[in-house]
Amino acid sequence: MSGTTPDRDHSGPIPVGATTSGPDASAPIPVGATHGTGTPPTEALHGAGGPAITPPASTATAGSTASATSTASATDVLRAAEDGTAFDADHPPSADLVSDCVHCGFCLTTCPTYVLWGEEMDSPRGRIHLIGQGLSGEPLSDSMVGHFDNCLGCMACVTACPSGVRYDRLIEDTRAQVERRHRRGARDRALRAAIFALFPYPRRLRLLRGPLRAYRMIGLKRLVERTGLLQRLAPTLATLDSLAPPLRSVPRPPARVRARGERRAVVGMLTGCVQSAFFPDVNAATVRILAAEGCEVLIPPSQGCCGALSVHNGRRAEAQRFARRLIDTFERTGMDYFVVNAAGCGSSLKEYGDLLADDPAWAAKAAAFTAKVRDLSELLVELGPVARRHPLPMSVAYHDACHLGHAQGVRAQPRALLRGIPDLEVRPIAEAEICCGSAGVWNVLNPEPATELGDRKAHAVLATSAELLVTANPGCLMQVAAGVRRQGGTIALAHTAHVLDASIRNLGPDALLS
Repeated sequence: MSGTTPDRDHSGPIPVGATTSGPDASAPIPVGATHGTGTPPTEALHGAGGPAITPPASTATAGSTASATSTASATDVLRAAEDGTAFDADHPPSADLVSDCVHCGFCLTTCPTYVLWGEEMDSPRGRIHLIGQGLSGEPLSDSMVGHFDNCLGCMACVTACPSGVRYDRLIEDTRAQVERRHRRGARDRALRAAIFALFPYPRRLRLLRGPLRAYRMIGLKRLVERTGLLQRLAPTLATLDSLAPPLRSVPRPPARVRARGERRAVVGMLTGCVQSAFFPDVNAATVRILAAEGCEVLIPPSQGCCGALSVHNGRRAEAQRFARRLIDTFERTGMDYFVVNAAGCGSSLKEYGDLLADDPAWAAKAAAFTAKVRDLSELLVELGPVARRHPLPMSVAYHDACHLGHAQGVRAQPRALLRGIPDLEVRPIAEAEICCGSAGVWNVLNPEPATELGDRKAHAVLATSAELLVTANPGCLMQVAAGVRRQGGTIALAHTAHVLDASIRNLGPDALLS
């Protein structure tokens, strides 16, 4: 399923601005189609009358070797095949959360895969039904896993749901079960192994900068784009090629940066994986802003991945190892806050308390750490401005990164910061709730539908006629930039930190548009 657009019986993507959500979206969905699309009764979800959920297989601890993890995973897959059930007792999705869904259909128009395909099982309520079936004893079939994999995890449905269904918890727990208990095809396994051997490791990503620079300098990139050969032969590599941003040479920040003027807070800062390798200028701008606003910034060079990509893709044990290491790196720094400038990372960092809740040695540490986590925009609004904002006479379109707007509920703060800049006009983007198609590594695993979503978002962005697109996530910047190029459009792109930094330093619009 990964890497290709499933065959769908529909007439094409819904046009930008359309509000239709499919036939009779608000009506209760009938049982029977695609294994039934109504949620099984609550007593069935809790196991009454059906096979009991099997006990979990042994899981690896933080110090386990790769071979031990592989053995545990193989045991889980074998056990899933033997007992015929979708989920075991190691954090299965909650039956109570499944029963919260009343099938109202408010989620449909905000779900990117439903908007693209109009397929009930690729909507949040359809996936919730499939989770319910798994809880009531259905096996974890390839088809079921395919629908779970198709979910971008954008959490637009969580924002839209009037019943407060915690789809975020459901899909996260389900994906962890899938990764342990379902054996993927060889190609999919190899691709995922390559992704997770590279993307969560900043040093490995930085090693790519040299080959990538040479690839561009010798003209090979232009040749590949002109022939279109890569797109035909290797869509995943073509997607990676299209996403690669311009390379900027920016010195790595020092381990400690003093506050300018009176010190108002001591702030630990995440440098990130993709952010530090390909957007070091965002980190540099973030440090300058924090220092100008009276923050002493702590940036331990030994910090690693926060585990966001891992936890969002069901690799729970791996995410826990990353989380423990990051907490250990920062807990003795004496920081007041921990600031993040990448939306997907911030979303996961705020859930460390849940991720490590079952670990007696780390639960309290994780909860204390999570209480200090702030998105950059949250912290700046919380502290209030002291650095003077200089005019930026220009128009910008602000794009809500899904894991900032939907997952963290941070929407007002970035807009408040932008409105605080004299002469800056902020323009809205149509279909703001629809994901751009980046979604961590979803665009690498699913290049074709990701391209459709990227083009859709690029069209909406260009329709604003703004001079600059502003967002708060590196994945969004790369995804929208690729879509704009395919559309033949022109718009400059910047992180929120770039804009604030340019205003504080009085650099003028040209610094953002060049």
